Amino acid sequence: MSKILTKRSEDYSQWYNDTVLKSGLADYSAVRGCMVIKPHGYALWENMRDVLDAMFKATGHSNAYFPLFVPKSLFEAEEKNAEGFAKECAVVTHYRLKADPNNKGKLIPDPEAVLEEALVVRPTSEAIIWNTYRNWIQSYRDLPLLINQWANVVRWEMRTRLFLRTAEFLWQEGHTAHATREDAEAETLRMLDVYATFAEEYMALPVVKGVKTPNERFAGAEDTYCIEALMQDGKALQAGTSHFLGQNFAKAFEVKFLTKENRQEYVWATSWGVSTRLVGALVMAHSDDDGLILPPRLAPVQVVIIPVYKGPDSKPEIDAKCDEMAAAMRTKGIRVKIDNDENTRPGWKYAEYELKGMPIRIAMGLRDMANGVVELARRDTKEKSLVPLENIENYVAGLLVDIQHQMYTRALKFRNENTRTADTWEEFTTMLDATPGFISAHWDGTPETEEKIKELAKATIRCIQLNNPLEDGKCILTGNPSKQRVLFARAY
Repeated sequence: MSKILTKRSEDYSQWYNDTVLKSGLADYSAVRGCMVIKPHGYALWENMRDVLDAMFKATGHSNAYFPLFVPKSLFEAEEKNAEGFAKECAVVTHYRLKADPNNKGKLIPDPEAVLEEALVVRPTSEAIIWNTYRNWIQSYRDLPLLINQWANVVRWEMRTRLFLRTAEFLWQEGHTAHATREDAEAETLRMLDVYATFAEEYMALPVVKGVKTPNERFAGAEDTYCIEALMQDGKALQAGTSHFLGQNFAKAFEVKFLTKENRQEYVWATSWGVSTRLVGALVMAHSDDDGLILPPRLAPVQVVIIPVYKGPDSKPEIDAKCDEMAAAMRTKGIRVKIDNDENTRPGWKYAEYELKGMPIRIAMGLRDMANGVVELARRDTKEKSLVPLENIENYVAGLLVDIQHQMYTRALKFRNENTRTADTWEEFTTMLDATPGFISAHWDGTPETEEKIKELAKATIRCIQLNNPLEDGKCILTGNPSKQRVLFARAY
């Protein structure tokens, strides 16, 4: 595998693709717009999934699974949701193929096997889930209903990019039902906090919590909350969303419950989700021209130990010491791998694990053993040092914590240095072109102005930050009065 990557400074987009492909995270597939997630990438996603799953369960949620296919009539029940996703839907109309009589060896849809009703391949699951909830919810005793599912979804994207935007992707989607508006709104914000905590404490990725403008809301929601992150090229990435759905889906699917006062009322709803897009966020937020840099808390392998042999006679002794070292680290919960493959040289292994983003690399030969030390390299700073073998498991455990902290600190410093304030249209457009990042600016609150800014500057309102301070000002485009700044950026 060639390690050579396009430099970020030369072509950030190509650097990203090179990094994903050459580090073994993913590969292109035979299906347009779809990707193959390779073992290294899937192990990273599994770690994300496992942490999030534990966080969901700690907040009272249970996992379930709902069908991939949604009857078209159900999909159409909530009009805004249906219209919002219509252009991205894949649709199944036949349930069988047959041999083409006019073209031997080819198959065509069997005209006698047309489905009575077309099935939409889920772009999101609100329709099929709320149709099911109608049977599950009868009384206030059935609420709140807190369900999450881990699944795949299909959105027929025209422009795709590995992990960031693919026709099929993996995600989780939470769907909850509540007796009151207040409970549903509290759930929406609680899950937003779960996502923000995960991003910052596990991904080492600082995020901004905010609410989307009406133009940017999830189709069918009353409010959409989000976490927004800044990538190294100054573009924003929406890393997670949590939606307050009001009673829209309950009314569309007639989901009512009997209150304590013996009245029939519609339930209140939320939905929330993150996807394999988070893998792309990790790549773009932390990695460098030599490959991945993975935060220790999510890295599939946190420490790789590379024995350096001096002739075949040294192998048993070195391997035994490496095994002993790895066993001690595992008692500390450290994910460690010993690479004692004799078919590749140590130098090749060093480059390979650097490319794959292993947080710590340890090399040990006979001389190191004799001196009671190992050579330790940390991926984030590329610093190398000789570390005593004695109690190395404690040293490595502490170093992993430090690496995690330093990665977050660097990302936060980058975001803060690339968040600026603009008061005029000239300032705004100059910043976008010269120093991309988050721009805090006034907007007059109208969807027309929002669309015009998007058209002219190719920048969108990423969010209105939570607890946003009020401030009199003038819209950067129209000059009309504004009461608060919002966060703009060009985005993925």
